Amino acid sequence: MSKARKDTKGRILRKGECQRKNDGRYIYQYTDPNGKRRVVYAGDLAELREKEERLLKDQRDGLQCYCYGKATLNYVFDRYIATKYDLKPHTKSHYQYMYDHCVRETLGRKNIADIKYSDVKFFYYSLIDSGIQVNSIDTVHTVLHPTFEMAVRDGVIRNNPSDRVMAEIKKSSGKNKGIRHALTIEQQRAFLKYVEESPTYRHWLPMFIVLFGTGCRIGELIGLRWQDLDYANRSINIDHAVVYVTVNHEKREFHVSTPKTEAGVRSIPMMDAVKKAFQDEYAVQKETGFNTAVVDGMRGFIFRNKDGSMLNPTVVNRAIRRIYEAYNAEEILKAKRAGRKPLLLPHFSCHHIRHTFCTRFCENETNLKVIQSIMGHANIETTMDIYAEATELRKKEAIKTLEDCSNFF
Repeated sequence: MSKARKDTKGRILRKGECQRKNDGRYIYQYTDPNGKRRVVYAGDLAELREKEERLLKDQRDGLQCYCYGKATLNYVFDRYIATKYDLKPHTKSHYQYMYDHCVRETLGRKNIADIKYSDVKFFYYSLIDSGIQVNSIDTVHTVLHPTFEMAVRDGVIRNNPSDRVMAEIKKSSGKNKGIRHALTIEQQRAFLKYVEESPTYRHWLPMFIVLFGTGCRIGELIGLRWQDLDYANRSINIDHAVVYVTVNHEKREFHVSTPKTEAGVRSIPMMDAVKKAFQDEYAVQKETGFNTAVVDGMRGFIFRNKDGSMLNPTVVNRAIRRIYEAYNAEEILKAKRAGRKPLLLPHFSCHHIRHTFCTRFCENETNLKVIQSIMGHANIETTMDIYAEATELRKKEAIKTLEDCSNFF
């Protein structure tokens, strides 16, 4: 173990500190954010330590590089996201993930003052070329644009190079590129029938019936508690969700999250099939055990994993994939033997099921405000887009019915 260095008064010197023998002045040597060696001088140790503290604070805040426009985009983003105290933990975690996954090792390494409009545009197109969907790029833009805007307001750069870029990307890529399409009614029925008849997957049936019959987000579903069910009034109370997020860039944990907007707090009417699914699940758990997890003080969650704890959204999506792949393999063989065209299931996830519920709802309801309320859409435009997609299919079916009418011509 190396011996601690001391000054002439016997005080232990920190890393980077030393005292000159010829005049007794103190020196602190450090490396600045640009990688250059710097030296600070002082007449006594107390003065030197004050200068060190100011330097450390400036380096933590990045003031020197930031103010001169020499900071990287990575640094400015980290500074921006640190100021977002009002973000929900899962939203902040999602933004952090998207930035780290798509930006940090590419555009993020450039100095923010050197990034131009065309750089951002080329960068977004490169993400599309790599297979990333436009809606995911929109999330990247959601964090990049305010990051640049903060730099503009701080006087570090004059203009926001991401202004109007996303509008052009969406225009050139097509409005509906990357949209999540709903399952058809035949596909929905085939999936649920296969789960019901499968000894391997049947334990998933109550959960899938609730998903298809409520349009809940997956976080809302895994956060449902028995006390959120009102059998007397045939309704389901939605006022929270459970999210699985990375905490402090380390391990992932379950946490309770409240809705971003008032629209997220709602009551969903309970269909007969959904009520029966809850009752069936309760009967099974009376024999096998209930969910024992406690998340941020909440307990009594309805759905559980095989260990009696919280369901991981990723596990649910993996189960969906295993099921539709097994179904498709069997359906191809059955169709070949029967000499018919197979009814295959596309790739889909929990969110596609939510989209499917909304589509079925739109096919049978014309009041957009009712649909918006049940779905918990904060923006009516989201409801309108799904309604337009659903009614487009209905228009084609109506014309076909009209065409098939023998008395039409």
